[in-house]
Amino acid sequence: MNPTTQSRQLSHADLHQLQRWNTPTIYNGWEQITKHDRTRDGINLEETRDFMPQMGPMIGYAVTVVIEPSNPVHKEKPGALSDYRRYIASVPGPKIVVVQDLDKPRVIGSFWGEVNANTHRALGCVGTITDGAVRDLDEMTNAGFKALARRLCVGHAWVTPIRWGCAVEVFGQRIEPGQLIHADKHGFFAVPQEDEPQLLEAARFMDANECNTVIAAARDAAGKPYEQVLKEMDAAGAAFREAAKKRFSSGGEW
Repeated sequence: MNPTTQSRQLSHADLHQLQRWNTPTIYNGWEQITKHDRTRDGINLEETRDFMPQMGPMIGYAVTVVIEPSNPVHKEKPGALSDYRRYIASVPGPKIVVVQDLDKPRVIGSFWGEVNANTHRALGCVGTITDGAVRDLDEMTNAGFKALARRLCVGHAWVTPIRWGCAVEVFGQRIEPGQLIHADKHGFFAVPQEDEPQLLEAARFMDANECNTVIAAARDAAGKPYEQVLKEMDAAGAAFREAAKKRFSSGGEW
């Protein structure tokens, strides 16, 4: 089911604030509030590559599509591209296009290039996560369309949408349509829906907790003997854990 603005639990202002942090910071907050497995749920389990790290993090709701560029049979389906675009247009933004490439690991053609980047940007998409390839990198960047992908390639082969609006698997992780995604040069994090309402406050709290305790102790080490520095680091770690435990009933990573 396509998400609607009514079913979404975060405002555009909330999303804008979440985008100001990197993806690891969002994860740090999430692990305090979730009942999911922090070792495998929501995160990419295979290495990704951010081809536009200078654009910073992106955040949006997943719209999904499956491709198989090596297979010319898919091009025989009339109207597929138009129907797929109507699906994209029907979902409120901001959106991240999550593309499962059935040719993986033998990736030979790209769904992405200058035309599709501009087309999807016009339809409210901010970027893509694809376990296939991208091309026209400078032109995609110029369009303001961010891409996390497996690699670059020169051609599009027989690429066309096969199916869309369905669950997909990319970089070892299952993504559902409508799932909130935060992504940057470190990888991506797909937020379980039930964790969305508390995510912003959790990320904000844990970022401040680090700054006020363990980071402050490390930055204040100049000119002190190591024994004193180590004692202050231990005390800061204890303060960090106590603050996290008091707020979330969890001790945090330090």
